[in-house]
Amino acid sequence: MADAGTDTAAGTAGDEAADAPEVDEARQGVLATLADALGDALLDSHIAPGHALWVRVDRDAWVATAEAAKFRLGCTFFDYLSAIDWMPSPWGRYEDAEVGVGPTPFDHDAAFETGVAGGDTRFQIMCRLANVRRHTEPHLNVVVKADLPDDDLRVASLVPLYAGANWHERECWEMFGITFDGHPGLRHLYLPGAFEGHPLRKDFPLLARLVKPWPGIVDVEPMPGEPESGDGAGAGDDATAGEEAPE
Repeated sequence: MADAGTDTAAGTAGDEAADAPEVDEARQGVLATLADALGDALLDSHIAPGHALWVRVDRDAWVATAEAAKFRLGCTFFDYLSAIDWMPSPWGRYEDAEVGVGPTPFDHDAAFETGVAGGDTRFQIMCRLANVRRHTEPHLNVVVKADLPDDDLRVASLVPLYAGANWHERECWEMFGITFDGHPGLRHLYLPGAFEGHPLRKDFPLLARLVKPWPGIVDVEPMPGEPESGDGAGAGDDATAGEEAPE
């Protein structure tokens, strides 16, 4: 029979095991493969056990990372490409803002959060590459991120490696103003050719929210048979009232 000291030691060991961080050995192996291929160009990484792997790489290694994923990991499927502007919106939350109030100046020297795998710049480019042939090994996918300097928003195109990147890069160029060197034809997908600005940047104003309080939509007249707004009685209320009214 175990004594009290043994029970205490066993309990402590069990608590430590429960508190130990979960280890995703499969994704650790994927990360090791990319680290071997990229060396110092792999700046940071993050693993969500059982879910996903993110790596942040030097901008100059953007294509090399995609090559390593494609040829070393078999990630021949191009899932998506996009960007993110980490700058806090100078307009604040539109649902909380007052109509007619201008933007708050942004302190470019202030630190701001940039999500998993870190970041040092306002803009980041990202893409997800996956091996869908070995669907029994879902760990064979990676989200790749790279910082882009504010004064040089450009990165090499992935179209020579992944033809599916074509429209994604065009959309990113249009919405964020990021240039993809080597792209076969950056041109608008959604906006008129003479449109000025990049709508997915945080400092691009949503005019509908600046001239009308949230939700910034036009007033809608009720459909025939519906009560006027503010009457306080719905169709069900009318029906109930009719049933209860004396003959």
